[in-house]
Amino acid sequence: QVHLVESGGGAVQAGGSLRLSCAVSGGTFSNYAMAWFRQAPGKEREFVAGIEWNDVTQYADSVTGRFTIFRHNAENTAYLQMNSLKPEDTAVYSCAARLWTISTMVGDFGSWGQGTQVTVSS
Repeated sequence: QVHLVESGGGAVQAGGSLRLSCAVSGGTFSNYAMAWFRQAPGKEREFVAGIEWNDVTQYADSVTGRFTIFRHNAENTAYLQMNSLKPEDTAVYSCAARLWTISTMVGDFGSWGQGTQVTVSS
């Protein structure tokens, strides 16, 4: 398992943008697939976006065209660029890591960050 630390959350108005960061330590970052999940109050944690070790990406339908996941291997960091934010994007966002390939299932990830709050007001 690796250690993950998120940053970049905050409060923004609808239509605004935020960039989340996930710094990884304790492993060979380039071997890991990275994913972002989110959990809104009273709802289950859900997959948002993922990027494989070879930069293949996958997105939830609800964020396609608005969010972009990317990684900088030299920085051991994964990012989630969030544009055109909506109130329904309000949630705690967490990054997760697993070797090589993406999964959309929470249980497939063994390493998690502590989460960062994103609040979008209308």
